[in-house]
Amino acid sequence: MKIHLVAAARPNFMKIAPLYHRLKAEAWAEPVIVHTGQHYDFNMSDAFFRNLELPDPAIHLSVGSGTHAQQTGNVMIAYEKVIMDGDRPDLAIVVGDVNSTAAVALASVKLGVKVAHLEAGLRSFDRTMPEEINRIVTDALADILWTPSPDADANLLREGVPAEKIEMVGNIMIDSLEMMRQAIERERYYDSLGLVPAAYAVVTLHRPSNVDSPETLRKLVHHLVSAAGRLPLVFPLHPRTRKNLAALGLLDALESFPGVRLVEPLPYIPFMSLIFNCRLVVTDSGGVQEETTYLGIPCITLRPNTERPITVTQGTNRLCGIDQMEEKIDEIFAAPIQAVSIPALWDGRTANRVAASIHRFLHLL
Repeated sequence: MKIHLVAAARPNFMKIAPLYHRLKAEAWAEPVIVHTGQHYDFNMSDAFFRNLELPDPAIHLSVGSGTHAQQTGNVMIAYEKVIMDGDRPDLAIVVGDVNSTAAVALASVKLGVKVAHLEAGLRSFDRTMPEEINRIVTDALADILWTPSPDADANLLREGVPAEKIEMVGNIMIDSLEMMRQAIERERYYDSLGLVPAAYAVVTLHRPSNVDSPETLRKLVHHLVSAAGRLPLVFPLHPRTRKNLAALGLLDALESFPGVRLVEPLPYIPFMSLIFNCRLVVTDSGGVQEETTYLGIPCITLRPNTERPITVTQGTNRLCGIDQMEEKIDEIFAAPIQAVSIPALWDGRTANRVAASIHRFLHLL
């Protein structure tokens, strides 16, 4: 059975890696990696394949950047051509919530190709987020919906998705983390920055709501510089964030502050080496909220909502606005370290459950 594993953005690669390795071991499965090329920066994509021991993509759509409509349309056109030219899968697996996720789902179902969504059912209930639209569209189209947590099941059932399409399999990001744990622990990337464990914070910010508005970005830099007076900050700069900082003349000022270490976007292993050993994380990313919950590391998410509420109700995540960030940091320093409460099925065995689900589904067709 030919199974396309579609990756587009950095978190997608971490989600397909454990499943690729698991399916590669099965005689009945032929996993094929499809890279849409939505993110084409080397450190943001290709290096992840090396770190996660993945082969080069068998299919590369090379769509590049563009507006939401351009990216979505170009992925649909390119993937439709792949199918119509004869590389038709028995199942297309899309992951996460980027434009490519919805685009491949749309192109597939219109050509009668079955679709599965890994990490289905997540909702922020904020339709100003492009990712929320992609999640809703993909979940409405998919034949199989693999969810990471009970709240995701509840969201899908509330939207009228038949219960037989939904299967809670856990969080496959944890599979990647555990698969690479030894390499991560050997890395000690913090040494190269002159830092010591538990005495620095990691910052990752890229969402338009935080980095596209000049007023918001200036305010953010002010609070980051102030926070860096408490403990050093390591800030891997997303290309979008770097470009906007440079345009406002803020990049040099931020880089010159002694408590701030600006670095290029990092491959998975060095990035996770920083996360494993930090005191806290400030982010607007989705996946980091999950990884810090699993590791028991305090996380401050600069967003009014999250599509991963279990990281707040059961994990270490705290939502806040930019103006409350320093207050949240003070709270973390003042609070005693608490025992980790790991959500159900976040156990490093999600790929096994997904593979079993694929086998059942394909052999019923």
